[in-house]
Formats: sequence, structure tokens, C-alpha cells
Amino acid sequence: MSKAVDAEVVELLPSAAYRLRLENEDVVLAHAAGPTKANFLRLRPGDRVRVELSPRDKTRGRIIELLKG
Repeated sequence: MSKAVDAEVVELLPSAAYRLRLENEDVVLAHAAGPTKANFLRLRPGDRVRVELSPRDKTRGRIIELLKG
């Protein structure tokens, strides 16, 4: 398991993918995972999310939670 970090949605992409900017200014490509996907979470640019980065490829991840506020 990789660690989860906070990020901001920058761009909506086709096939339910999102471009995210991490707290350290890195840009990653992510998709919704598990309950997030099942509950059809609608994200917009500017939303804050928690993302789990892939241990093999640090430019990919999956969104695990929408952060409030």
C-alpha cells in the first residue's frame, strides 16, 4: 500500500480520469476507486481530494476520498 496525499483537481479527462496537482506541486493522473466510484462522485476542478499513489508509477493514482471544505 502506498501512502495517501491531498491533492486538487486540475482537469477532467475522458473515461472518468482526473488530472490532479499534489501538495508538492507534482501533477498526477488519477481515477476514482471503490466506494467513490460506486457512489458516482462528481468532481469538478478546484475540488480537494485524497489520492493514493501507485507504488510502481508515481505519476498515477486513485482517488479514495473527497475532502470537505
